[in-house]
Amino acid sequence: MKRFYYISSIFLALTLLAQAQNPGQTAPRMSRGGDRSRQQAENNSGLPELTVRAQIMNEQLTQEIGNARWMRVIMRELDLTKEKNAPLYYPVQETNGMKNLFTTLFQLVSEGKIDVYKYLADNESFDEDNLLSFKEMLDNFNIYYEEVPAGGGQPARYAINSSDIPSQEVRSFYVKEAWYFDQNNSIYDVKTLAICPIAYVITDIGEQPQPMFWARYEDISPYIKNNYIMTSNINNAKTFTVDDYFRRRMFDGDIVKTENLMNLALIQYCPTPDSLEAERKRIDNQLQTFNDSLWIQPDTTTVVLSKKEAKKVRSTRGSKSESGVTSDDKKTTKEKAPKQQKPKAEKAAKSSPTRSIRR
Repeated sequence: MKRFYYISSIFLALTLLAQAQNPGQTAPRMSRGGDRSRQQAENNSGLPELTVRAQIMNEQLTQEIGNARWMRVIMRELDLTKEKNAPLYYPVQETNGMKNLFTTLFQLVSEGKIDVYKYLADNESFDEDNLLSFKEMLDNFNIYYEEVPAGGGQPARYAINSSDIPSQEVRSFYVKEAWYFDQNNSIYDVKTLAICPIAYVITDIGEQPQPMFWARYEDISPYIKNNYIMTSNINNAKTFTVDDYFRRRMFDGDIVKTENLMNLALIQYCPTPDSLEAERKRIDNQLQTFNDSLWIQPDTTTVVLSKKEAKKVRSTRGSKSESGVTSDDKKTTKEKAPKQQKPKAEKAAKSSPTRSIRR
């Protein structure tokens, strides 16, 4: 027993001595936030940094249209004042972490996460010669900013107040999309190629729409996959993202141009509003007709003939003949005729009477 107390006292003394020698050592803790600098950058901008997994997933979801045997490139204009397009416009100012599409684009460009290209009226070219710098965009649209010099040979930064972002003036978007047929997978689908915000600027002749820049949809899609929006006034649950909004084609846009040999917009060869609307319907019908021509449609001719024949048979059975007796009545009369032989049986009974056994 004394030995047990002796061993316990030695173990306790050694433990106290080890704690006295390392007073500041504590158990390691697991970090949930990851890199502190990256987390701080995300908190400042509100836009996440793309991980390798997110980049690979975005490449897998990219639709390949390079080998398409049939393709129709169409440009549509989305009026954000319409109810179906309102999810891209509201909230105008960032509220409770929610921001509209243009505010997201503006922040991506300001942080250098995506490249944007100049808007050309006659051609949409996404090459290095048409790259638009952030400072040039700010100067073109008179957006107030403060230039902050950076040391160490780094480029200067531009500080912009959130209230100076012209998200309220951007009330339309150009959406460039490609309707294509993939013969390898037998798929007829639509791919969004690029989007262009349109700002309504007050000039000497009044308020005029001015397209700002082109942004490729593949560049912005990884950042808007987690940007949830409310798509209905009745259902306030934010169940769709901006990426879902474009992939499901939940917007309502009017056709303004299609790629053609003469590179003409619809308004250039449709002078009147009626002809412009008729041309838009004609193009939509062409897209639908091409989709219908790809697949074998069910033959409904035999079904229609059988219905007509059935109706003709019913009318024939229900119609009366000239004598006023229907065909059903004639059939019933023919079936009952052989049963009327009772008088012959009575006559036969009278000719051979039955004798009584008692006699």
